Amino acid sequence: MQHPRDVLLGAQAAAGVLPVCDHYSGVEPRMRKSLQLQAEMSQEFGACVFDVTLDCEDGAPVGGEADHAALVVSLLLAAAPGARVAARVHPIDHPAFEADIATIVGQAGHRLSHLMIPKVDSAADVQRVVKALADVGSAAAAALPLHVLIESPLAVHNAFEIAGQPRVQSLSFGLMDFVSSHNGAIPAEAMGSSGQFSHPLVLRAKLDIASACHAHGKVPSHCVVTEFSDAAAMQSAALRASREFGYTRMWSIHPGQIRPILAALAPQADELAFAAELIVAADRAQWAPISFQGKLHDRASYRYFWQLLERGHQTGAILPEAVQGYFLRHASAS
Repeated sequence: MQHPRDVLLGAQAAAGVLPVCDHYSGVEPRMRKSLQLQAEMSQEFGACVFDVTLDCEDGAPVGGEADHAALVVSLLLAAAPGARVAARVHPIDHPAFEADIATIVGQAGHRLSHLMIPKVDSAADVQRVVKALADVGSAAAAALPLHVLIESPLAVHNAFEIAGQPRVQSLSFGLMDFVSSHNGAIPAEAMGSSGQFSHPLVLRAKLDIASACHAHGKVPSHCVVTEFSDAAAMQSAALRASREFGYTRMWSIHPGQIRPILAALAPQADELAFAAELIVAADRAQWAPISFQGKLHDRASYRYFWQLLERGHQTGAILPEAVQGYFLRHASAS
């Protein structure tokens, strides 16, 4: 029996199913706390509901890049089994870039869920990263998915080409750098939780990045909300990012932002109940078109509702019993 993911997603399955929240920390106590919180919430929800990204770019002190990379390695190696932990290395034009790759991927590549590359402007930049990984010479390095940060007008212009690179799994929008790269042409308010949803250039960038991801079956990841103590602003931004702009993942920069992101990106219980009934009926019909509750459904709608179930699973929602087996089967086959 074929799994719904294999039947319905095709090329879209290549990017894999990612947790809807990507949590960043770069200071040692916060990195350790993030890993502990990930383990605790994985037990609570029965699934890993957020990634932890250990940050070298903003976390390493100037002159202390090598020590920070070594710290990231030690944390990766000590992470709990099944933990999803990534690392953000320095940009490709930074003197520490190659050393980050050699140290972190060379020593702990097998523990990485992916590698985040900041300030990518072109497909050529991605190929430079691929070459650096090839130089590591390990199987883990050769298979490591890449997530890239789109942070400049040039990068937005090239977003479709970047998303089309086979090793790229996800594009993230770097709001702060994008605004500052315009030399004052975009006001500072556009970095805030409300202004980033009103300035035309920022809105265009968000839409272009999301469109590029969906065109190539990759995961669009929404930018930060800097008002980290304002849970309402966080959840409002996450809702808009998901429902208006097509983002299926979002950054967190404070532990208090994780649950609002999960709540905003989680499907409603009635949506999950309908999706479960439809997918079970479609499976019984061997994915042929069927009449269901007075409407015609085929693989296009099956795909939509299967992805709804996957998002429910990745946000820790309790899925209807009828479809829980799909996720157990897929986990055991992975």
